Amino acid sequence: MVVDPGVPPEVAGLLRANAPLLSRVRAGWVPPAAPPLPRRKSPSSTALLAATPVVIALMAVLLASPAAAAGFVLLGTYVFIVLVKIASMNEVPDNDRPHERGVYEQARWYDGRYLLAEDFDQEARLVLLRAQRAIGSVLRSHVNAEGLLDDARNAVMLPAQEWEIARLLAKLSALRLEHRELLARGIAPEVAAVIQPLERALVNSEAAVVARVEALERYAKHVAEAERAYHARGQIEELRARLPRYEELLAESGADKLAVPEIERLTEDADVLENMLRRSVKSAHEAFRYLEG
Repeated sequence: MVVDPGVPPEVAGLLRANAPLLSRVRAGWVPPAAPPLPRRKSPSSTALLAATPVVIALMAVLLASPAAAAGFVLLGTYVFIVLVKIASMNEVPDNDRPHERGVYEQARWYDGRYLLAEDFDQEARLVLLRAQRAIGSVLRSHVNAEGLLDDARNAVMLPAQEWEIARLLAKLSALRLEHRELLARGIAPEVAAVIQPLERALVNSEAAVVARVEALERYAKHVAEAERAYHARGQIEELRARLPRYEELLAESGADKLAVPEIERLTEDADVLENMLRRSVKSAHEAFRYLEG
């Protein structure tokens, strides 16, 4: 399923984890109302009830004595404690709410901001899968995590692209289903001329969405090239860090003159990979700008 990136992350996680339940909600299912739990008096409630006569008697004694101010303080304190207890009795703990009811409420509240598998026909599912693979490969890449790409913009723009593509594919799937059902009922010759522009609209809309996906795939390809160069550069740097030990061994064995060209070639390879990484990252940035239109 796909969730609008504007949905709070904790709610989006809840929706994704309960896709089958969301399908039931979409079909009209309503969770049964939970029966009210019998309220039992807590020990603190019993203690307050038992203490009431004592507090009243003590307050009367204090009010009749020179320490009348203490009586008013006692009265105020006792009233405050009683009010706090009443407020806590009226609160319903979150864990008393059934899980299904919570999912149902969130599904109703965010209706229209998530899309389920059944919202897409087979063709749309394949296109959406291509987009999700491209986006996932970019977001999981080391070059993105290391900030060589614009990771902040990727984190915002790519989920937004996924949602927009999914939203368009869902609309396209619904219209295609309606169109197939219309054709299945039979079309009068007079209506055939009207049907053709509608079919072209469906084809052109799908082509536009596929073009977006292809742009994402091109971006992902550039990122993959940068990723390969990034890992190769790391391996070269690791080898260069070990060079002094090899040079020491060669010097001690008297074979250092023979190794100089190989060592110089390793340095050249590192420079080539560094330039390759820079070019790959630059290409990825250019592909990103193309995505933004």
